[in-house]
Amino acid sequence: MKALQCNGPWNGAPSVRPVSCADVTVLKLNTKGTKVRRDTELALPRSFYARDPVSVARALLGKVLVRRETKNTLSARIVEVEAYLGADDLAAHSAAGRTARNSVIFGPPGHTYIYFIYGNHYCLNISCEPEGQAGCVLIRALEPLTGVEAMAKARGVSLQKPGGVRELKKLTSGPGRLAEAFGITRARDNGADVTNPNSGLWVASDGFKVKTIVATARIGITKSADLPLRFVVADNPFVSGRKAPATIFRAEDYL
Repeated sequence: MKALQCNGPWNGAPSVRPVSCADVTVLKLNTKGTKVRRDTELALPRSFYARDPVSVARALLGKVLVRRETKNTLSARIVEVEAYLGADDLAAHSAAGRTARNSVIFGPPGHTYIYFIYGNHYCLNISCEPEGQAGCVLIRALEPLTGVEAMAKARGVSLQKPGGVRELKKLTSGPGRLAEAFGITRARDNGADVTNPNSGLWVASDGFKVKTIVATARIGITKSADLPLRFVVADNPFVSGRKAPATIFRAEDYL
């Protein structure tokens, strides 16, 4: 079987993940009539998110975030996340109880929770746990796959040709950067169903398997700051920041 082939140009994205897909709307496994897999088949089901945030966070690593625009499809691989728990996690927005602002993270699972922070950027979270229980995963960094030029334009960044890792990190390395690159705002996306491609923003699987995951403390918080709830793909150059690892483990032991 041949490696997955992309249905469009890589736009300068590095081939550090050779089995990554360029456009998850149409994937052909070979040229001999194999059935085409479409985006609705690749989107992760709601049951994927109806679990505790730690399990969901680990499992999201290696999956693909997709944004459908009128003229472009943006896609990028999830390489860094943070888990936020329920009322006992003082760093979580749910610690203060359910409000109109944070109601998405109380369910149902598989919906986006978008908030504005530091007065200058949005953050993308996805709700988990069964409905009625609070929990979410913050998406902290992505590895660009397709739509790189559109991402750069959205961020107001000029990329040198050919784009290397140092250049591409400017697009989606960090929660604020990735939200801007994907055009994510609270008005546009809060509550979007990431299990449904018709929402315009969803999470897909293209079969890529993460081998090693590193767990560290979360970044930029002061409460519950020592909990090892940040998970990153080991040695991935698009991870947003460095912290001493608390745990290094094989993904297959936990997923």
